[in-house]
Amino acid sequence: MNMNVCKPRAAVGAVAGVMVVLAVSVLASACAPLLLGGAMVGGGLVVVDRRTAGTQLEDETIEFKAAARARELSPAGHVNNTSYSRLLLITGEVPSEVDRNLLAQQLARVENVRSVVNELAVMGNTSLTARSNDSIISAKVKASFLDAKDLQATAVKVVTERGTVFLMGRVTEREAARAADLARGVNGVQKVVRVFEMLTEAELATLQPPASK
Repeated sequence: MNMNVCKPRAAVGAVAGVMVVLAVSVLASACAPLLLGGAMVGGGLVVVDRRTAGTQLEDETIEFKAAARARELSPAGHVNNTSYSRLLLITGEVPSEVDRNLLAQQLARVENVRSVVNELAVMGNTSLTARSNDSIISAKVKASFLDAKDLQATAVKVVTERGTVFLMGRVTEREAARAADLARGVNGVQKVVRVFEMLTEAELATLQPPASK
């Protein structure tokens, strides 16, 4: 796997590491959707998570445990933990390089974490206004994924820190390139970091829900 950093409107070469993508879709419906076997059914919408139910539960547990440990290790910092397929992305701000390295080392030891991507910055904590702006950017990126007809929006998870958009998920190279291109076209995005688990097109086909008759 490798990590790519893309600046708005100009792709940048790949960097050694792991690749990232996230997309969470929030859709309003007159009827409450029903969750069945990993698919959300209601109003014609089908949402499929490419992780198994067990992996989704592991990711939630990893985030909970990592957050608790981060508060203990760096109480003065602002640390966010996002897990996808047991790949833990650490973002936010900490007061020193010692904190940054310690957190990466200790959070890697959280049960079921298979790899850590450390994107912590050594600097003062961002303001509530800056974090609100990041939330708005994430919402715009997700909306651009939903609008795209050639991308399964629910396959990509989006995390934004200080204008940098991190993308997580299990995707093909085609989907990774498309998601990054859409994200860097959103106003306010400073750069895009892809942290994906890559799939072949054949592997993706086995994950797709059966076509309705």
